[in-house]
Amino acid sequence: VQLQASGGGLVQAGGSLRLSCVASGIAFTFYTMGWFRQAPGKEREFVTAIKWSGVTTDYADSVKGRFTIFRDNAKNTVYLQMNNLKPEDTAVYYCAAGWRHSDLGAASRYSYWGKGTLVTVSS
Repeated sequence: VQLQASGGGLVQAGGSLRLSCVASGIAFTFYTMGWFRQAPGKEREFVTAIKWSGVTTDYADSVKGRFTIFRDNAKNTVYLQMNNLKPEDTAVYYCAAGWRHSDLGAASRYSYWGKGTLVTVSS
């Protein structure tokens, strides 16, 4: 199983980035996909997730209205569109996959994790 995240980089505050995570080795259609992040010196935290159906999503309060998660099951890919980025969004972003679960914010429900992609937002 591989989850390959990409799209991170350096952006100015107020800018946008789109992260992608391509999954292989799993039946992607049946997996809830999530994005988590870890800033330097901080604990990993939930950002957003989307159920296998693609209908139900959840967002951390800190990103609501700025970030959007969506998936393309035909491409085994989940995306994270990040707009109006803030310096506090700086972190390594990880995608994760969990089999058909509904506890979207619980890291323990995700069985597979990617290596992460670094997002740096300058002020």
